[in-house]
Amino acid sequence: MAELKTQKNDSSVEDYLNAIDDDQRKKDCISIHKMMQDATGKPGSMWGDSIVGYGSYHYIYKSGREGDWMLVGFSNRKKSISLYLMSGFSNYDDLLDKLGKHKTGKSCLYINNLADIEEDILKKMIALSVEYMRENYETN
Repeated sequence: MAELKTQKNDSSVEDYLNAIDDDQRKKDCISIHKMMQDATGKPGSMWGDSIVGYGSYHYIYKSGREGDWMLVGFSNRKKSISLYLMSGFSNYDDLLDKLGKHKTGKSCLYINNLADIEEDILKKMIALSVEYMRENYETN
């Protein structure tokens, strides 16, 4: 089986954050970094070149494919900040309604900046996602 391209590595999270050109986006990413550290109790690690991930969990698909992935993470992208909440969003409709301006994918939450959303709601969603993953998967 093919190995995932995005792997946890020893690159510096601090260097990644400091390389963000837009000052407001950098401040937002640093705030998200702290939220995710607080929720996981983990310092954060680089996954590939552009994702900061916290903790990890082991997954096994029905096909037999297995691996390790971050509990939560984020990435500064060109158009938005992508937040990876691995529990998905099916249980968070009420919170999403209160969050503010955002878009979602299967496990991705896209925001333009923290000023567009309610930070307390985001913190709660991050914490609930981490809790769900720890209750349902083998985690580190």
